[in-house]
Order: sequence, then structure tokens, then C-alpha cells
Amino acid sequence: MDLEKSSEPARGEGCLVVAIRVPVRIVVLVLVVPVRMVRDALVVGGRFLNDTVFRPVGRALLWVGRAVFVWPFVGLWRYVLVPLGRAAAWLGKVLVVLPAMAFHRYVLTPLGHAAVWVYAYVLTPAGRALAAAGAGVWAGLAWLGRYLVVVPSRWVYRWILTPVGHAAVWCGRGLAWCGRGLLWLLTMIVTGVGTALYWTARVLLVLPALAVWRWVLAPVGRVLAVVAREIGAAFGHAWRIAGHVSLAVGRFLAALFRWTFVEPVRWVYRGVLTPVGHLVRDAVLRPAAEAGRRVGRATRQALDSVRTTVRRTRADVRRALFGEPKRPDLTGSRGTTPGRGVRNVSDGQDFLTKG
Repeated sequence: MDLEKSSEPARGEGCLVVAIRVPVRIVVLVLVVPVRMVRDALVVGGRFLNDTVFRPVGRALLWVGRAVFVWPFVGLWRYVLVPLGRAAAWLGKVLVVLPAMAFHRYVLTPLGHAAVWVYAYVLTPAGRALAAAGAGVWAGLAWLGRYLVVVPSRWVYRWILTPVGHAAVWCGRGLAWCGRGLLWLLTMIVTGVGTALYWTARVLLVLPALAVWRWVLAPVGRVLAVVAREIGAAFGHAWRIAGHVSLAVGRFLAALFRWTFVEPVRWVYRGVLTPVGHLVRDAVLRPAAEAGRRVGRATRQALDSVRTTVRRTRADVRRALFGEPKRPDLTGSRGTTPGRGVRNVSDGQDFLTKG
């Protein structure tokens, strides 16, 4: 079995692994087998309910849902909303679209042509005249701005602001050199303090933490990893073994049900009910059916004779009341006379029933 095979130490595994593996797999197998059997029983029951209850009920509910919700809305859409929409579209076309097109064609288009003419022959010349006047005014303002603002500003920038700026640059360079010296001094102080704090933290925190990790947490973690791996493998083996056990139990129960219920019922059906049914069919049902067919034929014959008698009586009464009917002249161009085989209704025989 899997437990006996797995109990042998594999290559590269220690005694601790084997010592953990065997009891863990035994415990897990005891715990997993009932769970697997319950799960298989629930799966079989669910499939049976799905095939016999849920699927027919679902189909019935689907049909009811279509009959209650889908088909009324389809009929409402097809026979109410679509005709109403078409009527609304026709009304919108007649009441909105056609008047709007007429308004655009006979009102807005002439107004647009008139506006284009006004723009081309009135506003454009006026705009060109205003543009020429504005260009002259702009040229005068530009000349005044050049000699009243630009030239004095250039002179002030060259002979006043430039020397002052050079002096400010030299002062800024001196201040920058002083700032760099002060920054170097602060950097050296911060570096020394940081180095001292680093070695202090390393000695007081990092090295003890590394020692605890290396000599305590890592071995414990390896042991826990081995235990977790073996528990997972044990669950896998136990689940497969439980599947085989559940299959065997299911087959046993199926065979028991077959030999205690199905086979007796089948034997009773074949050995008792089928011969009894054949006997009842041959001794009772078939003679009764044949007798019924004979009675039916006799009844039909009696009814036919009654109908014939009634027709003859009716013909006799008609002949007694109204006399013999006039026979048609059957003499033709060849001088033939009616033959003896020709029958009429007045002869007292029905030409539809007699040959």
C-alpha cells in the first residue's frame, strides 16, 4: 500500500522526515476517509436530484417564465409598440419634418442669400476702409512708442542697469563660496554622527537579529516546512486512498441494492408477471376483443338492414301518396328501349346499396 511504500526512507531524506511522515499520514487518512465518502455520497445524490428534479423543474420554470414574461412583451412589442412607433414616425414626418424642410427652403434659404449679399457688397468694403484707417493709426502709435519708450529704456539698461548687475554678480559669487564652505562643514558633522549611529545600531540590533535568524528561526522554519510538506503529501495520499475506499463502498452498496431489490423485482417481473400477463392476454383480452369485433359487425349488419327497410318503406309511402313517377324517355335516335337492368327509386330498391 501507499503507506508501506512511503514509510521507506527515500534517497536524501533523514529519519526525522520518515518519523513525521508515517503518523501524520495515518492520522490524516483516518480524518479524510469519512470526508471523502460523504463528499462522494453528496455528489451522487446531487447528480440524481439534478437529473430527476432540478432539470425538469428548471425546464418547467423556463417555459412558465417565457409564457408569463417573454411572450406577452413580444406580443406587446410586435402588435402595439411597433405600430404606434410607425404611426408616431409618420406623424413626426408630416407635422415636423416636412414643415421644417419647407421653412428652410422658402424662408431661411432666401434670408441666407440676402445676408451673403449684404456681407459681400456692404460689410466687406466698410471693413476694408476701417482696416486701412486702423493701419495708419497703428503706424503712428508705433513711431511714438519707439522714440518715447524704447530708446530711453535701452539707454537706461546699457549705462545704468548693466554696471549694477555686474557688481551684484561678484557679490553673489562671494556669498556662494561662503555657502559652499559652510555646507562642507555641516556635511562632515552629519557624516560622523551617521557613522557612529550606524555602527551602534549594527552592534546592538543587526548582529543579534542575524544570530537569532540563523541559529533559531531558520532551523525552526525548516522543521515547520518539512511538517507542512508532509501534511500536504499526507492529505494527497489520504484523498486518493479515500477515493478508492469510497468507490469500493459504493460498488458494494450498488451490488447489495441490486441483489436485494433489483434482481428480485426483475425475477418477479419475468417469472410471474410476464406469464400471467400473457395468460390474461391470450385467455381473456383477445377473446373479449374478438367477441367485441363480432358484436360490432353484427350490429353494423343489423343497422344496414334497418336502413334498407326504412328506405323501402319510404319509397312505398311516396308511391302510394303521389303515384308512380314519370319515367324518363330513354328512346334515342337508334330506337333503343330501356333495358331490364335499369332500376329506379320507384322499384322499391336502393340503387346505392344494391348492385
